[in-house]
Amino acid sequence: MPESPSILLTIGAFLLVLGPLVILHELGHYLVARWFKVRSDVFSIGFGKELAGWTDNRGTRWRLAAIPLGGYVQFAGDANAASMPDPDVPAEPGTFHAAALWKRALIVFAGPFANLLVAVAIFAVFNFSYGTPVAQPVIDSFGPKSAAQAAGFKIGDRIVAIDGARIDTFQDITEHVMLYPDRTVSISGERNGVEFVLPVKIARVTEKDRFGNVIERGMLGVATQSVKVEPVGPVRSVTLAVDQCMGIVRTMAAGIAQIVTGERSVQELGGPIRIAKFSGEYFSVGWAAFVAFAAMISINLAFINLLPIPVLDGGHLAMYAAEAIRRKPVSARSQEWAFRTGLAFVLALMLFATFNDIVSLWPFGN
Repeated sequence: MPESPSILLTIGAFLLVLGPLVILHELGHYLVARWFKVRSDVFSIGFGKELAGWTDNRGTRWRLAAIPLGGYVQFAGDANAASMPDPDVPAEPGTFHAAALWKRALIVFAGPFANLLVAVAIFAVFNFSYGTPVAQPVIDSFGPKSAAQAAGFKIGDRIVAIDGARIDTFQDITEHVMLYPDRTVSISGERNGVEFVLPVKIARVTEKDRFGNVIERGMLGVATQSVKVEPVGPVRSVTLAVDQCMGIVRTMAAGIAQIVTGERSVQELGGPIRIAKFSGEYFSVGWAAFVAFAAMISINLAFINLLPIPVLDGGHLAMYAAEAIRRKPVSARSQEWAFRTGLAFVLALMLFATFNDIVSLWPFGN
């Protein structure tokens, strides 16, 4: 088993992943605000005490702060980094809260959208450079203790659908199986031109990667030999990248839903320590793996920020949706309580995730 990366390499890789992604996220907010002529008072990478900074000729303070776990843009008229309106600043042209509702919504959405664009760009470059694997969803062989074979599938059968979701390629199977160990699903197959449906209990498989990380996932125990790598043109590389990103988003949403319903353990929630650990491991594997990991983290940042939790971008968008329905802003008192509650929830979640990270590492973990 390869040695784990050193602490210095892990920290460096973590900053190399998170730093650019945070900068691009905040640049999304900043550039759209500038497009709409909304002034930015502060552009901060990190939170807490300023380590270095400068003020440009537009009056924006660009700063590097001590805690490198995110960042923010504070617009004119904001009372704080959470974009609460400052009651002492009049809502005049150039301030964030004087902008039209749709402009404020686009400014807020631009941050997560920038992270999604980064992931799409990375996957598109990979698709264009290396091509895309294509395999028909036809069973060529079974693994040991195959769940599909036990259910009655045979070599040569084509998997058509899983729980009604159409399966076009062999790679599609993973999305509908990986997160659902021990779940019984209805799988539609085709044999000699005749369709049939069989219930299959997805097997639970526990594996370890090259660094000893335990991976638990669902598997049907089927394999195909007819994998071809097809070259991909510029346009299709982008459309494929969008599909890949959306598949990852669907997987994330399903995973969080399972944690909320208790189907999946809350111990799977990871925080900055786990991200740092994986950053170092992927960096030690090679640049291609590291950049692909950065794309995954970028999608994670976009997804998490779009959750409808006050203090996150999704919470702001939820407030704007309420404002659009009510035809007037949510009261300052309601906003304050919502942001306080959201901040407490986010901090508690971060502490819990960090605790999970700590206990999962030696000497506490397996």
